[in-house]
Amino acid sequence: MIFDEKFRANWKHYSFQSFLATLVLFIILIVLKLQNAVITASIGATAFIIFAMPDNITASPRNVIGGHALGLFFGALCALIPHTLWVQSALVYSMAVGLSIFAMVVLDMEHPPAAGTALGMAISGATWSVAGALIFSTITLSLIHKIFLGRLKNLV
Repeated sequence: MIFDEKFRANWKHYSFQSFLATLVLFIILIVLKLQNAVITASIGATAFIIFAMPDNITASPRNVIGGHALGLFFGALCALIPHTLWVQSALVYSMAVGLSIFAMVVLDMEHPPAAGTALGMAISGATWSVAGALIFSTITLSLIHKIFLGRLKNLV
């Protein structure tokens, strides 16, 4: 079978939730003016979780906001470690991801896209504008998730 078996019965949810994700990301990207491309991929992955798997624990505001905050913190922290050789860079970037994963599971704030935030921050370095964009994006997505939770259905 080419299509998800649930599609025929739930096509309205598939369409509505995909449209809502598109609309919310459009607004976020307009507000951010695409200046903070380093977080765009992880925010896109977060939107997938929120709008395709809204009942999943990783879609909860605690996990979304907390996970990305941890990714931001450990990515920024690791970006401060001097690294000039490629092997050093690979180690620092890997540490950012590993530390953020560790913190997320210990603090029960698991959100897989936040590991991408840690990697992006470690590679590009954190700035206040990136931190602000990340905070704005995660709060906006979490707020929309909370508002529409009664109308969202798990699609996976």
